[in-house]
Amino acid sequence: MTNTCQLSNNTIDYVKRYRCILDTMIENMTSVCLTDSISANFIKQMIPHHRAAIEMSENLLRFTTCIPLQNIAQNIICSQKESICSMEAICSECSRRRNTPRALNYYQRSNECILRNMFREMHTACTDNCIDANFMREMIPHHRGAVLMSQNALKFGICPELKPILESIIDSQEKGVQEMQQLLGEITQK
Repeated sequence: MTNTCQLSNNTIDYVKRYRCILDTMIENMTSVCLTDSISANFIKQMIPHHRAAIEMSENLLRFTTCIPLQNIAQNIICSQKESICSMEAICSECSRRRNTPRALNYYQRSNECILRNMFREMHTACTDNCIDANFMREMIPHHRGAVLMSQNALKFGICPELKPILESIIDSQEKGVQEMQQLLGEITQK
């Protein structure tokens, strides 16, 4: 963790907002009232996850002048809003898809491990005065968490309408991770 007296005022403002977004996401994802439907549970936890990505991107856009990163952030905002709308549209139907207690237990144990690791990595991401790099170090584990959550859900009986959404999350966020890793490497080598 970086000593805040070493950080610029802009970085301090950025980090304060990021911490608030992260804390809200963790609270909203962990306070979900879980049911006997893996599909519904996934949706209820992924929506606040996506909302956090939107807010993190909006926070970055207040500070960045890096055009490739602006494009990444705008794409995150657009795709996450679209995904939220898609999940909200099918949530009622998907909650009718029930799973066995055993499947629910396996799903939830794996999911809790994924969430714990994601929250830890996002919370301990290196912070310095390069806001662009900070954002990518925070968003990469956020995206990886969504990929792992989606892959975990696909192992179980979920509603058919949810499958293409999960596949889209995996595809888009794996590409996003690769794009950010490359850009992060370029920025940190300068």
